Amino acid sequence: MDTTQRRHPTADVAGDQGSANEDAELFWERHYRTRRTGNARVNPLLAETAAPLRPGAALDLGCGAGGDAIWLAEHGWHVTAVDISVTAVERVRERARELGIADRVTAEQHDLARTFPAGRFDLVSAQYFHTPFPLLRGQVLRTAAQALRPGGLLLIVDHGSTAPWSWNQDPGLHYPTPTEIAAELDLDPARWTVLRADMPHRRATEPAGQTATVIDHVLLIQRTAR
Repeated sequence: MDTTQRRHPTADVAGDQGSANEDAELFWERHYRTRRTGNARVNPLLAETAAPLRPGAALDLGCGAGGDAIWLAEHGWHVTAVDISVTAVERVRERARELGIADRVTAEQHDLARTFPAGRFDLVSAQYFHTPFPLLRGQVLRTAAQALRPGGLLLIVDHGSTAPWSWNQDPGLHYPTPTEIAAELDLDPARWTVLRADMPHRRATEPAGQTATVIDHVLLIQRTAR
């Protein structure tokens, strides 16, 4: 999966939330209707984090083309994959059926500004969970942390630089650091522990084949108590 495909960096903002939610759903629905998603790949930092873990229940926030959800299911996880786009959700279901792993993938349509999937999870993945529309992102991620089982992990991977193919080429765009994101979540350190907060570089490739060195902002949090 191309790691720029899902969400676009934006600050949490307030406004006409109802209208914004409708606009967001239409935007992402058009996006996935016009996008080929059959060869979606796993995001590398998710694979790096999940590979050594014992498979359990996973939640993929903003599943998009489904590369992460399918990879997790193929590696033994039972995955709840959610996205605001009905088309994206249906394609994840279809791909899971094609691969014979439909029993390990539950795909649901959610506007996370309004609803959050039920359940408790051993791993919650938020890969490039951004949108150009108003979203109380910190609130969603705090809810995700609350949905972890004891010992469970919340992996947040954000853009830390502007790739040549990024939608927003504003040179003044601020990418919150992992430390800033952790501060915004304001989780009780007696119940959640930051295991990783760094900004690695990697070589990325966009769908047309262009490559560039990009920076990721990585925050890995573990729930340590009920």
